[in-house]
Amino acid sequence: MRLSIIQSTKYWLSEHPSIVNFRWSPTESWGSTWSFLFSAITIYLISAVILHVVVSLILRTNRRLPLGPIPAIHCLAVAMASVVIFVGILLSTAAEIRDTRWFWRRTKTTTAFQWLLCFPLGTRPSGRVFFWSYIFYLSRFLHLLRTFLTVLEHRKLTFFTLFNQSILLFMSFLWLEFSQSFQVLAILLTTLLYSVVYGYRFWIAIGLPRACFPFVVRCQVVLLGCNLVCHFGVLSLHILKGGCNGIGAWGFNSMLNAVILLLFLKFYLKMYSNKRKGDSLSELKGSSRHLHSGLEKRDSKGS
Repeated sequence: MRLSIIQSTKYWLSEHPSIVNFRWSPTESWGSTWSFLFSAITIYLISAVILHVVVSLILRTNRRLPLGPIPAIHCLAVAMASVVIFVGILLSTAAEIRDTRWFWRRTKTTTAFQWLLCFPLGTRPSGRVFFWSYIFYLSRFLHLLRTFLTVLEHRKLTFFTLFNQSILLFMSFLWLEFSQSFQVLAILLTTLLYSVVYGYRFWIAIGLPRACFPFVVRCQVVLLGCNLVCHFGVLSLHILKGGCNGIGAWGFNSMLNAVILLLFLKFYLKMYSNKRKGDSLSELKGSSRHLHSGLEKRDSKGS
């Protein structure tokens, strides 16, 4: 029974004809044109800003719009989609390495890890791993909904949120359009993080206790650190092997990742600074109360 479940999972997530024969093209793949990409990003930005303005004008200060179970359902949907993509691309990667290892002899690729970081020149966006890259690209539209839920529930909209969501959608499109190296590892790391983070957000949304530290921020720091190390690996292999496929798109993505990293560090430092100020203020208030209590006791004894 257990063996049949494993075999069925492998078939539906890595051996199904639709996955094996996938090909990224404007005529066969929905959302695969540049015009669609820029239109989607523009509509997202304009809609989010308009919704934020409307909600700010209608609702009173500090008032929230209750959304019921919708945020929890969204978090659960993103977490489950991330788990499926993670398992699917993991199985597909193993199958792709098994089927194409013979071709590596014609290139300087000697190990599976090198292939994960650096696709051989001439790699086309077709086959198993690019199918899951396409599913990951489509899943980015599900992530965009979180912006609107945050605006409705908390009346909160930041430049970092708009920039980050737009750039991640744009980068996932570039992975497919230029058969960019490193995308397999990037998807594995990202979907693993999303599975944990959105599972945690679902945990909170249904009323269970929070972690005693900024869990989501710590996870994002780990992901950014792993991505940074892998980017150095891609650059090294590109120099040593004589070229990695889609290196131009990789370079552009690296610059965008650097901007996201700087914005995130700025946000993290601001949050840490505010926390320190809050702790200091709490300690000051506690000391004042303690001093006031001591003075009252002394006065009562004196009387």
